[in-house]
Amino acid sequence: MTDPIADYLTRVRNAYLAGHKTVEIPSSKMKAEITRILHEKGYILAYKVVEGTPCNTIKIALKYHPETKKAAIKKIERVSRPGLRQYTSVEDMPRVLNGLGIAILSTSKGIITDKEAKTLNVGGEVLCYVY
Repeated sequence: MTDPIADYLTRVRNAYLAGHKTVEIPSSKMKAEITRILHEKGYILAYKVVEGTPCNTIKIALKYHPETKKAAIKKIERVSRPGLRQYTSVEDMPRVLNGLGIAILSTSKGIITDKEAKTLNVGGEVLCYVY
């Protein structure tokens, strides 16, 4: 697998489209941080890093609207990829849906959202957009 972050995002997107309640994804530090951000911003209900013998996995409980059964995540897309890395400075920070969505960045301060990057005054690699 050449792009594990794209695989992570695709598994989450496919689980939402199929209407699953949970999804299991092979774990890494970066994937765990992205999952933590999605949980903090309210895009997923809960998550748990399960340590197993062959490899660790992240078990994610997906979030849906209670009445309409619509997914909390409308769109989740990869921006930077191995063939074409997308970097941004603080001045050129992307706005996702005029501030309604989030951009997840990999910076020198760790994996953070676009709003946190502006307050910390750091730029970095734009990993994905979520809204």
